[in-house]
Amino acid sequence: MSTIETMDVDVGEPLSLHQRILSDISERILSGAWAPGHRIPFEHELTAEYKCSRMTVNKALSQLAKAGLIERRRRSGSFVRRPQSQAAVLEIHDIRIEVEALGLPYRYERVARHKRRSSAEDRALLELAAAGPVLALECRHFAGKRPFAHEQRLINLAAVAEAADEEFHAMAPGPWLIARVPWSAAEHRIRAFAADKHIATALDIEAGAPCLVVERRTWSAEHPVTHVRFTYPADSHMLVARFTPSQGGEGRGASAAKRHFVTRGGVGATSPDPTPRGGG
Repeated sequence: MSTIETMDVDVGEPLSLHQRILSDISERILSGAWAPGHRIPFEHELTAEYKCSRMTVNKALSQLAKAGLIERRRRSGSFVRRPQSQAAVLEIHDIRIEVEALGLPYRYERVARHKRRSSAEDRALLELAAAGPVLALECRHFAGKRPFAHEQRLINLAAVAEAADEEFHAMAPGPWLIARVPWSAAEHRIRAFAADKHIATALDIEAGAPCLVVERRTWSAEHPVTHVRFTYPADSHMLVARFTPSQGGEGRGASAAKRHFVTRGGVGATSPDPTPRGGG
């Protein structure tokens, strides 16, 4: 008979049985302990394991299915689906929020930091008209024990001079910029990428594995602020945008997006925020 080894989760107050079931199952799935296709214990097994009602178990499994972590099949039981983080295409957001919304501990690591005079490639990425000082950063973001995203970033020191003295050991450059630099425009480019040796090592995946790359440039008052390239394993990240028709008719419209995640206490969602907050 299948069983679940329950986990100690520090959330500040005791979890209800419903929350414990959600937390334990989502942790097993998102940590990779239960691979895609793994059968979740049957409802009667979970009822015995947690000493709770079948209604409590059913409610937890329904929430996990709604969040896209499991697939419920009539008469066959419930099986693990590949968990996917969803991010709005047009948002500038903090990776920490994505990870913590998945119910996993977030960890950030600064891999490298170099201050230099901009190269021709740097100037092309930042759209700089002339050479100037830039700060190049390489970082990793973790969800639990697994690498969640690899970050390669350039900061235009002519626009953000104080970044030259920041080591970025304690805080990732994205939220640091968001807190300090109001942005007026941003550009996203999204593409597929086969992991080279460096990215494969950084993300703990096989060389050649498919990845999703999100590149972003931001400006403040027409001055280039930063260029960043986030690389995600393709099977663990999804970009979502929802469009509504505008008065301009077909082919023109306003976009809105919402992210849905599994949290420790259930399914959480963040709403769109159209207000520019920073240059991350």
